[in-house]
Amino acid sequence: MDVFEVRDVAVDVTAETATKARELALIEGRKLAFRRLLERLTLRIEHQGLPDLGAEEIAAYVNDFSVAEEKTSAVRYLARLNFRFKHEEIRGLLNDLGFSFAETVSKPVLVLAVFQNAGALILWDEPNPWRDAWAARPARQGLVPTLMPLGDLKDIAAIGAEQAMDGDLQRLNVISRRYGASDSLVVFGVLQVDAAPFRRVLEVYFTRYGKQLREQTEVMSFSQKENETVGGLLARAAEELTFVVEDNWKRDNIMQFERTGVIAAVVPITRLKDWLDVRARLAGVAVVRRAEMVLLSRSEVRVNLHFIGDRDQLALALEQSDLRLFEEGGQWRLGLAGAQPKGKS
Repeated sequence: MDVFEVRDVAVDVTAETATKARELALIEGRKLAFRRLLERLTLRIEHQGLPDLGAEEIAAYVNDFSVAEEKTSAVRYLARLNFRFKHEEIRGLLNDLGFSFAETVSKPVLVLAVFQNAGALILWDEPNPWRDAWAARPARQGLVPTLMPLGDLKDIAAIGAEQAMDGDLQRLNVISRRYGASDSLVVFGVLQVDAAPFRRVLEVYFTRYGKQLREQTEVMSFSQKENETVGGLLARAAEELTFVVEDNWKRDNIMQFERTGVIAAVVPITRLKDWLDVRARLAGVAVVRRAEMVLLSRSEVRVNLHFIGDRDQLALALEQSDLRLFEEGGQWRLGLAGAQPKGKS
């Protein structure tokens, strides 16, 4: 995913002519895409203060656009548009305006929604309205893509409600790998009754389990609004928690342009293609500003990694591109995640 590309922007404009409708639709689409991009990169608490630029100003930040599908009539234009924005210009805008922002896209996270109602714990059994609420969330193009498990026999055999609640890492890793996810998010929802106004209250405990992140359980409560159904309450909570998970990730990956560093690392290789694969992945890591090759031999490449932020942030960002940075024998080593160190099996 190119973090500076906003896809599938729907427009539907009517004007005096189809040509005029298309012109206005492109202006509207650019504005929508620009807003979505800025919201994707920044913390939600800052969204109200994001700049409201004019059509010509926004156009200066657009690199190019494409049309996924379109329909026209004599006076109407409907389309789904994709926009790619200029990286450095967007960074400069946000920096100049004093916004904190992140660019690192997380690997997919698998959501395991455990629900408790009337004392019973439910993960795979039906009905599980809490899992349904997560599955029905509006599609988003944020920095933390989420996946929902199928709930088939393999999932049932992999992990149960109690094991998910206990944070059984072995079982969590098994089911995450099945879906190509790096981390798992266990969201435990407890539906209770607030006796005074006689409304439902959903209490949620959620923990993200992964290799790089420290496990930390957070708790949030959601009270049923007047005339809100239980389904509406669960849907609102699931969508709100999606934003919270996104913001947590952004805080861990804020671009710290004022902090820079250099790490000298060894990349073990058996052929030139190994280095080319690593170099291509490094090009997609936002916090890596430059990978400077110092030495190339048949067995290794020595590089100086110029990066922004700190080493923990660098390691987390590299992990999202399937790269692993680790210290061994007093040297930093860099390689593809999952690859065995030389001489080990």
